[in-house]
Amino acid sequence: MTATLEPAAATTRKPFRLTDASGTAPDPVLVEIVAGYLASVEMEVETSISRTSRSPMIRDAHDFRAGIHDRNLRKLTGRSYSALVHPVARDFPLETMKPGDVFFHNDVYLSEGGIGHLPDLCVTVPVFATRPGDTEPSVVAFVQAFGHHDDIGGCCPGSMPSGATTVYEEGLMVPPIKLWDQGVPNEAALRIMTRNSRMPDSLAADLDAECSACLMGARRLSELFERYGVETVEACFDAILDATTETYRREILSKIPVGTYTWEDYAEHDGVDEPMLHVQRITLTKTSPEDEGGERLILDFNGTGPQAKGPINHCGDYADGNFLIKWLAPILRNLADTPDRMAELDVNEGVVPLIEMKFPEPGTLITPIFPAPTNARTFVILRLLGVLSGVVAKAVDGNMPADQETIRYTGVYGEDFDGHSYLMREVLGGGSGGRHYADGEDTIHVVPDSRNLPTEFTESRFPFIVEKLGLAIDSGGAGRYRGGLGYEKHIRMLKDANFMSIADRSILACWGVKGGKAGKPFSVTLDPGGPDEREFDALTDAEPIRAGQVVRIRTTGGGGWGDPLDRPIDEVVRDVLWRKVSVEGARDDYGVILKDTSVDEPVADVEATEALRERMRAERGEEEPFFDRGPGYARLSGGAEFAEYDFIGN
Repeated sequence: MTATLEPAAATTRKPFRLTDASGTAPDPVLVEIVAGYLASVEMEVETSISRTSRSPMIRDAHDFRAGIHDRNLRKLTGRSYSALVHPVARDFPLETMKPGDVFFHNDVYLSEGGIGHLPDLCVTVPVFATRPGDTEPSVVAFVQAFGHHDDIGGCCPGSMPSGATTVYEEGLMVPPIKLWDQGVPNEAALRIMTRNSRMPDSLAADLDAECSACLMGARRLSELFERYGVETVEACFDAILDATTETYRREILSKIPVGTYTWEDYAEHDGVDEPMLHVQRITLTKTSPEDEGGERLILDFNGTGPQAKGPINHCGDYADGNFLIKWLAPILRNLADTPDRMAELDVNEGVVPLIEMKFPEPGTLITPIFPAPTNARTFVILRLLGVLSGVVAKAVDGNMPADQETIRYTGVYGEDFDGHSYLMREVLGGGSGGRHYADGEDTIHVVPDSRNLPTEFTESRFPFIVEKLGLAIDSGGAGRYRGGLGYEKHIRMLKDANFMSIADRSILACWGVKGGKAGKPFSVTLDPGGPDEREFDALTDAEPIRAGQVVRIRTTGGGGWGDPLDRPIDEVVRDVLWRKVSVEGARDDYGVILKDTSVDEPVADVEATEALRERMRAERGEEEPFFDRGPGYARLSGGAEFAEYDFIGN
């Protein structure tokens, strides 16, 4: 790392608590009121942004989120993940901040791990209240919002060049700056940012929406402190986080046996080198309550592969991995007693004392050295969600979901019929993994409250027609509980354009667990079934499409859970009726033969099915791996069908 960037490696340490732990506990009813107030303000901020922003990515796809943090930089809300306040507090001491200030940053290497790529722009607003005995208000909290914006410069529209080899190619880098000074916008800084964007009007409108919404949220929080007093509210903050810590220790960590477990998964390409296995490994150690450091999870990332030449790197090792802890922790909620209980568990700063991170030396996929490119870092941070799920599955006899990969950016750009430049970029979801109690969900997305772009909107604004949007049949991995299905979307261009894609899982599939099979991978096909049919690379910036041609996008299906031959016959028949599984898929994947293949009323041949299933079981190998990675793994592994860690005990 260069000398100019060294300060980013160390954020000023602050005590974890705001109040003395031995003090009087706050009224539990008031704690609930404060928690509900925080959630309400967070939702109000996000609603304001969605109603006043301009770009499709923010307004329609909802690829942004808000967060509320206390003056010790702890995240208090758990409905949505967010960036960090650490870089702002590092560069601007709290005592120098004034009401009406708005801070801005998007520099990946100066964000303490909270920003993954340059299109994620972050605004932070301090909250002020007057403490007893003081005459002037001081900082008591922060409201923050960050989201994925259309374009922040760089060498291709959308600021996500698939072949980038340095961060300089990816767009404008802005370290923490004061964007508004006591209510007055810094017009010079705004002009610099919009001048570097291919979509200056929407960028300006989105930033205005985000700054205004966070300022509104700060006013709301100031009212909370005025009503109950700073000391009382801060005691409630501590109680909220203490409750999270205790809940996760009691209900989640207790489900993981003491011991050490290792698993790894892979990104398949980086946009520069030929496809290969980019290793991401977690060694999970669950300590006992008697351990010197207490009962906790230790996540050791040593064994993760070297920094990639292309833009799939993620800066995870800043601020002791604070961002990455809160990013990964939602996976642990799958250990809750019921799905309803899982939905009740927030992920706030209260999970941080329970998870210790150990990072490899600089120069790996999660410890890249400036100026390594990062715009496709989702290939790493989303894969790490799956790696954590897999390593926990080894510890709990598979009682975790199979894999899902639910984010990829696809889009078209060019000039519309009026000669104006446009960029249509969409973040389509995919299928989630089967669970030990239920099938996976179809076409979900990792970004909270996100959605695909409405056809009515895109067809009225861009020169193409959406001819089909539905579920990709057979895309979900077979299993006792089937993986969720991905999308199938057909776009017919009305004017020559270029296609772009930032996607993974086009070779390697979403893995199945405990006998479940991998789902189908991502694919983009030009002119399917026509004379010009060909596959686009999953990482591409400028594939030409002629007017009249169709592009077919199929997103990933989730992995299956459990033996597909154990899936009840009537559930397979229902899947065929619902067009989630084809007649051929029912036979080949589930061993179910239909004697009446009518689309409206398929009927199973039970006797033939039982005979086929018995034969399929007899043809299996003696020892099946705990995880199924699909046929793409052999292509990149030199012919191996499974990895060393795919068996229990390894």
